[in-house]
Amino acid sequence: MKQLPKILESKTKIRFQDCDPLNHLNNSKYLDYLINAREDQLIEAYDLDIFKNAKNTGITWVVGSHQIAYIRPAFVMETVTIDSQLIQFGNKQLLVEIRMWNEDKTVLKSVMWSSFIHFNILKGKAHEHNENFMKLFANAVLPVEETSFDARVKSLRLAKAS
Repeated sequence: MKQLPKILESKTKIRFQDCDPLNHLNNSKYLDYLINAREDQLIEAYDLDIFKNAKNTGITWVVGSHQIAYIRPAFVMETVTIDSQLIQFGNKQLLVEIRMWNEDKTVLKSVMWSSFIHFNILKGKAHEHNENFMKLFANAVLPVEETSFDARVKSLRLAKAS
C-alpha cells in the first residue's frame, strides 16, 4: 500500500445561516463543519465514502463521543482551514482529531476529538474492522503525544502562543 497522507486538509467558508447575532459561528455548527470536512477529506484522500460503504455493506461508523474546545470565534463569510487526523484506532473504534484554523493556519479556532464506533446497522451492534480497514488505519494513523483531550488543547494553545 502506498504511503497515505496523515493530516488531511480542506477549506470552507463560514455561512450566515450558521452564525449567531454577533456573526460568530454558532457552537453547535462547529460539529457540522468539522465532521463534514472530515467526510469530504476521507473521500478525497483515501477514496473512502462512508455513506456508500454503509449502503453497500450495512456497516458504518457512529459517533461514540465528541470533545470540543472553542478557542477563537469563526466569523460569518470567513474562510477557514480544517485539518484532521486519525490519532488512535482499535478493532472497533477510531479516535480522530479535527482542528479549525483561520485560512492561513495562524489562529486556532477549535479542536475536537471524535470517537467513532464501527457499527453493523443490520445487527444493531459494534462490528470489528476488517483487515483492509486495519491496514488503512495503520497507514494513516498519526498519534499525538498527549493522552487526554485537556492536555492536547493546552499543548495546542501553547504551541500557537510561542
